[in-house]
Amino acid sequence: MREQHIVPLSRQAVELLRELQVLSRRSSYLFPALGNARRPMSENTVNAALRRLGYAHDEMTGHGFRSMASTLLNEQGWHPDLIELQLAHAERNKVRAAYNRAQRLVERRRMMQAWADYLDQLQAGKIATELTRVEAA
Repeated sequence: MREQHIVPLSRQAVELLRELQVLSRRSSYLFPALGNARRPMSENTVNAALRRLGYAHDEMTGHGFRSMASTLLNEQGWHPDLIELQLAHAERNKVRAAYNRAQRLVERRRMMQAWADYLDQLQAGKIATELTRVEAA
């Protein structure tokens, strides 16, 4: 939203972004717009890709990944301030926003590494999702 946002990344995310950099070397963006490499990919492009994958409008959106991560990170017990900072959400308390400039980068990096490890375990089938547990009961 036109403000600098520092985003600590997991080891897995950095590896993936380095691989993608080779594919997008003609652009300053890792995810350039389809018709114009000087512009970033739009949220509509991401949503169109989700539709082609079979997800309906009410099932998943590009922004829905942020909501899913926020929900699961909260469920896993991460401090809400860390989650909100990682998602670049503005502080609603005006006094706190005026004085608190903390980025909590070390904790956010630890949270993002734990998140990536969690996703790896889900992909490998080592963690049963809550939905799977409910269906099995």
